[in-house]
Amino acid sequence: MLKITLVRSMIGRPEKHRKVLRGMGLTKLNKTVELEDTPCTRGMVNKVSHLVRVDV
Repeated sequence: MLKITLVRSMIGRPEKHRKVLRGMGLTKLNKTVELEDTPCTRGMVNKVSHLVRVDV
């Protein structure tokens, strides 16, 4: 499982980044979600790695 926390705002970011964040369930700053460690999830994290913090 990966713990993913939104640490930077999505205001002013491209729509693709916002859709990825919403798809992971991140809507507010400092919100943390736990997702399974799959290649799909890793790809989503890589797209928005500058906005999130990942803990294993």
